[in-house]
Formats: sequence, structure tokens, C-alpha cells
Amino acid sequence: MSTVAVILAAGLGTRMKSRLPKVLHPILGDPSLLWVLRALPKDLRGAVVVVHHGKEQVLAALKSWEQAGLLPCPVTTVDQGEPLGTGHALQACIPELDRLGTSQVAVLCGDVPLTTASTVLHLCAAEALLLAMDLPTPGSYGRVLQHSDGRLAGLVEAKDATPTQLALQRVNGGAYSLPWPALRKALLALTNDNAQKEFYLTDAVVAVAREISVTVEVCDPEELAGMNSRHDQAALQAAAQRRIERHWMGEGVTFLHPGSTLVGPRVHLQQDVVLEPGVRLEGSVTVGEGTRIGQGTVIVDSVLGPGIEVRPYCVIGLAHIGEGSKIGPFARLREGTELAEGVHIGNFVETKKAKLQRGVKANHLAYLGDTEIGTGTNIGAGVITCNYDGVNKHRTIIGGNVFVGSDTQLVAPLVIGDGAIIGAGSTITKDVAADSLALSRVPQMSHDGGASRLRSRQKKGTGLS
Repeated sequence: MSTVAVILAAGLGTRMKSRLPKVLHPILGDPSLLWVLRALPKDLRGAVVVVHHGKEQVLAALKSWEQAGLLPCPVTTVDQGEPLGTGHALQACIPELDRLGTSQVAVLCGDVPLTTASTVLHLCAAEALLLAMDLPTPGSYGRVLQHSDGRLAGLVEAKDATPTQLALQRVNGGAYSLPWPALRKALLALTNDNAQKEFYLTDAVVAVAREISVTVEVCDPEELAGMNSRHDQAALQAAAQRRIERHWMGEGVTFLHPGSTLVGPRVHLQQDVVLEPGVRLEGSVTVGEGTRIGQGTVIVDSVLGPGIEVRPYCVIGLAHIGEGSKIGPFARLREGTELAEGVHIGNFVETKKAKLQRGVKANHLAYLGDTEIGTGTNIGAGVITCNYDGVNKHRTIIGGNVFVGSDTQLVAPLVIGDGAIIGAGSTITKDVAADSLALSRVPQMSHDGGASRLRSRQKKGTGLS
């Protein structure tokens, strides 16, 4: 389609009281602007994001989303410069919209994250449409004036409205679809004769409505609610979570305590997944059938296969966990962790850039970084792969069916062959051949009666000498 979306994202967001641009504040882990972009139809000619305050941050975010494949259509940006109103923002877009060969413009706000993809598709397909909402307490929203047949007659900002107009409950949702030739003409004729001395986009919309019929459609207020304060942000997040919970419950997912569970918009859950209280899933997360996520666990940008048990209070990020594995409690799986089927990672075990083959067990108090571990190997309590020499990182390669005793330090670079046994309390600095027994200990000494003699010296204050 030759429709182009214009997304207004240049505002400062004074009431947010933040150095972060308003449109980058997150809802369930994803910035508001990303929610808006994600709702756009894939066959749009393109989207133009109007930027100014926090421009560099917004541009960096757009670049990262493009690289991650999160943008449904081509996106360009226009710097509004000194913001002089929403009409001024569209005026700044005229050269870009002309360059794109635009025939229809859909206008959305970057701080209105919960407009659904179906609503945006309907908006983009309309010839001339304004989305409105009915609010019992309209507050500072602009009021919608209509002809007797429902067509748009006018829009008035609350600051400029008469008492009679302020009594209206139908308000402007800030989303429009209009023919570009008519809107372009109206934008060029805009003036700033109003209380704020700004160029209002609403004046241009009303000017178009004088030339052609503009339909007014009422939406669920949740879809058009804006984020202008931290209170708004919290309310939007709660609404988004309710929407996501309803969807996944309908797909066979159990939320043991929905009010405390946060599931982001890019999370995919299979049937019979169970989420315990306080679970947080953010970014791109996939959870396989029958997996249970324990209380207080945080998972970001990871893939979990079917039949996994994640026990309470684990932190998992940028990891891939195979079918039937058991994780935690209190485990941390960091970036680059790849666990095959049936791996056990126990309490207070941390992994990073670790590839563990089927059936590996590391059940207690271990650090496994920059390592590959073969099938069936057992990692004892207190084992550390010493991967960092103060300048560079080095890898530890451990074969299959190896037994690494407790309290062992494996000083990389290191290769341990299949079937080897590493005695507890060892510090291993050299490669260990397959089927070898490796020990590194200070010889133990025992003195008969030595304990009694030591206690006697201690009582006399003579110490160990």
C-alpha cells in the first residue's frame, strides 16, 4: 500500500521527570515506541518517526530494532527541530512524505503503546478516519465535535475549549488517517493563533474535514491511552499484562498468581506451561510445552525447551535450555549458555558461554565460564573454570563421562579427556588425558595425640610453637 505512517516521537515528556525520552520508557520490557512500530502493517510504504528530544537515543534504539528484525516495514526519521506543536511536526515531514510517494498518511503517537495491530490496520486502510474515545472524565484531552450524522465537525484543545465543549465526553485519540494531498494543503495553511502559540495538527485535520467527509470511530480507551507520567506508565503496563494473560490463558498456560507475573509482548508460551508467582519474562522468550517456571525467576531473550523445571529464583539471559533439564534454585545462566537435554544445573551455579551436552550435572556452587562439557559429565560442588587471566579469556574443554571432584579449580586453557577423574581439592593447570586420574594436593600429615597437645598449648597461651 502507498500509505505511510507518521509516528510523533519528538516530545520531551516533562511529567516523566527522566533523562530517557518518553517514547523509550518501557511497557513490560519493550519501549513504547517499539510497541507502536510493531503494530504497523507489513505492507506499508514506510514509517516516518518524528524525533527531536533525546534524538540520539531514539536513533540508536531504532537501529538496534532494525538489526534485530523487529521493524515490520522500512523506517526513516525526521528531526522536527524546536517543537512548535503537532502540526509543526507534520510540516517537518512534508519533504520525506513527498519523497516516499505517499498517497495516504496514518498518524500515530509514539507514547500510545497499546493500539492493537487490527486497529492500526483498519486505520491505515481507511480513506479519512479519526479514532476517538469516550471518557467519563475527559480532563485535558481535546474534545471531538461532530455533525448530526456523526462526521467530524471540529476538534478543540481543552485549553481553548468553552465550558460547553469541555462538558463533552468524546475526546480525540490522536490517531488519524487522511489523504496526503488534502492534509499537505492543510498543513501549509496552518497558523498558530491559539493560547499555546503552537501549530496544531488538529486544525489541519479539521481543515481536511471541511473538504471531505472524515469518519469518527470510537475505540476502547485502553488502545488510545497515552503515557505522560509514571502513573500512566504503571496503568499501561497493568493493562498490557491483563491483555497478555488473557491471551495465554486461552492457549492453555497457567498463571498461579497473575497479578505478580510479568510476561512481555515478544514471549511465546506453549500449552501446559506453568508460571509461578513473581515470574518475569522479557524480550524474545520461548517456553516449551509443559515447562514450569519457578517463583521469582527472571528470564530474558532465551529459549527453553519442553518439560523443563526451572526452580525458584533463577536468573536466565541469552541462554538456550534443552528438553527435560532441571535448573536451580538460585541458578544464574548468562549469555551464551547452551544446555542440551537432561542437564542439571543446581543451586548457586553460574554459567557463561558454556555448552553442556546431554546429561551433564553441576548441582552445587560452581562457576562454569567459557567451557564445553561432554555427555554425562559430573561437576562437583565448588568447581571453578578459571577462564580469565586478567587480560584475556580462555576456554576449558571437558570430555564426556568425566568426574570433577569438589572444590577443584580448572585453570584455562585446559583440555580434559573423556572418562578422566579429577580428585577433589585439585588445582589443574595442565591437560588431562582420557581415562586419567589427576590429583593436585599438598600431602596430608597426621600426628597421633597432636590434637590434645595443641589444646594444651592453647590453654597455656603458647600457641602452635
